[in-house]
Amino acid sequence: MNILQETASLITRDNIRLDADIYRPQTEEKLPVLLMRQPYGKAIASTVVYAHPKWYAQQGYIVVIQDVRGRGTSEGEFKLFTHEIEDGFDTVNWVAHLPYSNGQVGMYGFSYQGMTQIYAASTRPQALKTVCPAMMSHDLYADWAYEGGAFCLYANLGWAIQISAETARLKGNETAYNILYQASRNLLFFDAIPSSPEVLKIHDPDSFYHDWLAHDQPDEYWQNLSPKLENLDLPMLHIGGWFDTYLRGTIHFYQAMVNRSQHPQHLIIGPWAHLPWGRKVGGLNYGLTASTFIDTLQIQWFDTFLKGKENPIFNQNRVCLFEMGSQDWREFKHLPSSSSLVYYLSTNGLANLREDAGILTPNCPKNPQEDVFVHDPWRPVPALGGHVMYPTGSFDRSNLDCRSDIVTYTSEPLSQDLHLTGDLTAEIYCSADKPSFDLCAVLSEVKLDGSVYNFSQGYQRINLDNSTENSVLNREQNINLYQIKLQPTCIKIPQGHCLRLSVSAACFPAYPVNPGTGKPVNQTRLIDYQIITLTIYSGDSFPSNIRVSTSA
Repeated sequence: MNILQETASLITRDNIRLDADIYRPQTEEKLPVLLMRQPYGKAIASTVVYAHPKWYAQQGYIVVIQDVRGRGTSEGEFKLFTHEIEDGFDTVNWVAHLPYSNGQVGMYGFSYQGMTQIYAASTRPQALKTVCPAMMSHDLYADWAYEGGAFCLYANLGWAIQISAETARLKGNETAYNILYQASRNLLFFDAIPSSPEVLKIHDPDSFYHDWLAHDQPDEYWQNLSPKLENLDLPMLHIGGWFDTYLRGTIHFYQAMVNRSQHPQHLIIGPWAHLPWGRKVGGLNYGLTASTFIDTLQIQWFDTFLKGKENPIFNQNRVCLFEMGSQDWREFKHLPSSSSLVYYLSTNGLANLREDAGILTPNCPKNPQEDVFVHDPWRPVPALGGHVMYPTGSFDRSNLDCRSDIVTYTSEPLSQDLHLTGDLTAEIYCSADKPSFDLCAVLSEVKLDGSVYNFSQGYQRINLDNSTENSVLNREQNINLYQIKLQPTCIKIPQGHCLRLSVSAACFPAYPVNPGTGKPVNQTRLIDYQIITLTIYSGDSFPSNIRVSTSA
């Protein structure tokens, strides 16, 4: 099929020109439109994860890839997410009335391109019939910029520098572009104020990064920036990855739409990172079944809602999850969420020094127990894989778990296969000698050869002076209960392997090192960072545990 390509422009309501590349089959038939709005240059067209727009056009669609305001060749000033509601509405109406369009519009894209779908859909343009948002969030504070109250430093800084470098390029500022480009290849985390690097202050003082860092609580700033769901109700195909930075957002948005929508909501989660979507993530190969088929699936979805064809996906359950370990896709009527199995922490007090000293056990120990470990900001626990550090995914962390500032608890070899599906929560009774500290929880599979592969993790920043969530359980020792939500998962751990929980007070540079002062990280100098001594308690009085959801 011969595909025609052209560039066309929309003039917005406030007289800004937005440019788009249009791909369409050479035919007289009027066709539905697939729209993607993105900030990275329309020629890229998210081909880091999707098939090229020509492929989508060959399936009988007009494909429109638009540069958002102030990006690529489009006019105007780019302000993160600020103009996507009005510009999205205007763009949907524009493509619906292209001379070769039949007036039916669908949208697709991941990350920022996923967000532009939701902003546009929130205005309810009549022509927009369905969307396929992937790896995004409608709560920009809790599911994008911050996790457990901790700033997602590595992800946010890397993205901010990329955006700022492109801004410099568009302005023709070669000096700023070269400096920012170099910074993107060697992210700076050790300025006088570590989380607030001078390179961004100097070369892009208007970057969104400064606002995101300053607004460290879910305040009005985030409420105004995040998309609104009140008027949102369309058929949606939600796409996520077990090692994606925004998986929490994907799941929370899916659940929010299931609770409010009158239209089909389907969810698919693969063993993928934010990009690419392939069979190998981190140090593990999940087999050919893990290779992406999202392009074919999206065409089936669009064929249903834009062409009226029957879709085999409606003969299946609405949740499709890749089970790591078995390398199979599993279907569910609903996303499993309730915890059904509890492992308690038990120790002889040396769980930060010996891997056989800390135990995960189904029975809560009766006697009081504790593990004491020290967080040194000079040598914080480094991040390894997971969902917020590049390269993302699962890696052998057996060497890392030998550090004395990581406390590990390992189960006995499993007597039968263990299928974990859904939410994971660590409940840790802990005290510290500073007013602020962090808790990082990593869940791993210990294999027969002794290798330890992480598959889920979570993070929580605690400020005792400001916290109202946790009541003090023991005032003399300042012991509190802290819940750490880990990344949801779907994995089969085979018989004979073990489950391990690793707890530390840092995961750097995925998140900023906690200075221990209780002050915001953007106001704390490197020289003021404190050594923190923490104690984890277990036993019947303080039953620290990990709660997991199981499925047969």
